[in-house]
Amino acid sequence: MSESVQCLRIAIVGPESCGKSTLAADLAAALLQHGVSVAVVPEFAREYYTSREYRPTPADVLAIARGQLAAEAALGGQARLLLCDSTVLTCRIWAEVAFGQAEEALLQLNRPQDYALTLLAAPDIPWQYDPLRSHPAQRDWLFGLYRAALDAAAVDYRVVHGSRQARVAAVWPQLRVLLPHLPVF
Repeated sequence: MSESVQCLRIAIVGPESCGKSTLAADLAAALLQHGVSVAVVPEFAREYYTSREYRPTPADVLAIARGQLAAEAALGGQARLLLCDSTVLTCRIWAEVAFGQAEEALLQLNRPQDYALTLLAAPDIPWQYDPLRSHPAQRDWLFGLYRAALDAAAVDYRVVHGSRQARVAAVWPQLRVLLPHLPVF
């Protein structure tokens, strides 16, 4: 990729089991079909816990936030568009829910305004079990925490909901603002 072309980062955030990873994959597939160089930054917590017992501490959450940012930086030079499946905002909310507060170092890493577009996935799809998920009955409450955090940061975000196709279709107009050569969905 040419050094003169800036990588645009898209944040995909929301409570657990709300379709963030699926949305990232679906958007990547649709964008690739239209010749857009795209990379997906997976949720770093999954990699982090492949070799550790899932008993999070504030230090773990901070390490995951740093790992998420490092993964974004590593992939940023490889594509025109970076789809970030979770961001430091997820770590911040996780710390506040699990430990009552986020450490100052974590708060300093949380820069939601650094993304060209932020997508907030609604928890309107069935919850699916996963060993890293622990709040099946609190997804609406968690969704409210994401919304409040984005509002407080004055981030312009889009809520996405509905079926997989409906979510991609809803995001497409915002992607066309960033990449005007994209066709109408």
